[in-house]
Amino acid sequence: MKFTGYILAAATTTLSAAPTFAQEVSFSTGPAKTIIEGLIDCGPRSRPSAVGEITSEDGAVRTVPAATHYQTGPHAPDLYNACAGIKPDALSDIDLDAIQTFDAGGTEAFTAYFFGDNYFELYVNGQLIAVDSVPFTPFNASVVKFTAERPLNLAIMGVDWEENLGLGSEAGRGSSYYPGDAGLVMQLQDASGEIIAITDTDWRAQTFYVSPLKDRDCLVAEGQIRDSSSCSTAAASDGRAFSAAYWDLPVDWMTADFDDSSWPNAVAYTNETVGVNNKPGYTNFTELFDAADADASF
Repeated sequence: MKFTGYILAAATTTLSAAPTFAQEVSFSTGPAKTIIEGLIDCGPRSRPSAVGEITSEDGAVRTVPAATHYQTGPHAPDLYNACAGIKPDALSDIDLDAIQTFDAGGTEAFTAYFFGDNYFELYVNGQLIAVDSVPFTPFNASVVKFTAERPLNLAIMGVDWEENLGLGSEAGRGSSYYPGDAGLVMQLQDASGEIIAITDTDWRAQTFYVSPLKDRDCLVAEGQIRDSSSCSTAAASDGRAFSAAYWDLPVDWMTADFDDSSWPNAVAYTNETVGVNNKPGYTNFTELFDAADADASF
């Protein structure tokens, strides 16, 4: 089984590249223009899932925080979604037999469980299967049932949404320009209930958007290394002059034939670092995401 991750994130991220894929980094400075005010509206307690566009210094028009299939792709069924009024206390409260099953070109049944901060898109054997039903907040969890043939190729795009488009930040901790944290966790079971895959550091992972950059020189961008770990993540009183970094996304990144061997391995973070202890979309399903014999990592 091959695992490929592609993570777009506001702040620090770490998810290949064919020989024809340009590796040069490009930058933009300042806020993007809002082109969609919000993909969904879940009331005053949710953050606006806006989408923006900005032209980077190489002349390319960039969609921030990401170009997604949210408006056209099949939405993943809800494991927990306060926006839709689906708030089970445990997995036992869910009728899994009633959950829609997607066809990924096979007959063997699989079930994947996701919790993402904030958004994911799942590809199986190169085919887009489902996208997260909530782009930003409130935090939700998803269950994706599908049929496919082994060997499986799983590829996931993750997006950490942003309130300040093109600036990789949101309101938090007393600042309007706080770099958000992010994480994605998944468990995959076969029809017998056996756990056959979890998110961990065996996955390959690459970054295609990094923001905010208060100082561009903090970013190490050499070949497939896109390391922003030395960049400041402190909140700012005004982040409108900060920069963002971009790399072009290879069109076939989600396919089984794509060579991701030069991508770095995914980086794992603790539950505490991601900050999920007060989010019932995660804590109500710890038997899945923190399974004793197969503890999935963010």
